[in-house]
Amino acid sequence: MTLEEKRAWVMIVASVGGYAIYVAVVLGRAGGGPLADVAYVGPLLWIIGGAVVAAIVAHIAMAIAGGHGADRTDERDREINQVSERIGQSIVVIGALAALIMAMAEMRHFWIANAIYLAFVLSSVLSSLAKIAAYRKGGFQTW
Repeated sequence: MTLEEKRAWVMIVASVGGYAIYVAVVLGRAGGGPLADVAYVGPLLWIIGGAVVAAIVAHIAMAIAGGHGADRTDERDREINQVSERIGQSIVVIGALAALIMAMAEMRHFWIANAIYLAFVLSSVLSSLAKIAAYRKGGFQTW
């Protein structure tokens, strides 16, 4: 397994794990009341920050464990990264449009923020899955 494929797995674990923790915290704080009344900003920021730090630490550990030259990339790696990032960005665009519509409908900030966060998580997961699939299949089809 290449270092880039391992990094994709780390991103999936960090994104999904962080989101699962966030949902558990918010649902726990709701206590049967309306979700939109939950104090979500603090947990959201801490969990996003924690997921970013965890991913960075894991990437550094993998690079050190891989030894000298493990972090080298070639044309195939750059192509896979570029295409997989484009795939993930499509979800960010959809999430931004959803948030825009929610803002125009004057929905509460809670729902808008959570729609954006979910879009980021789904983008990361989709991008990482595309990257893993490309490494497993030997790359993307060039047209």
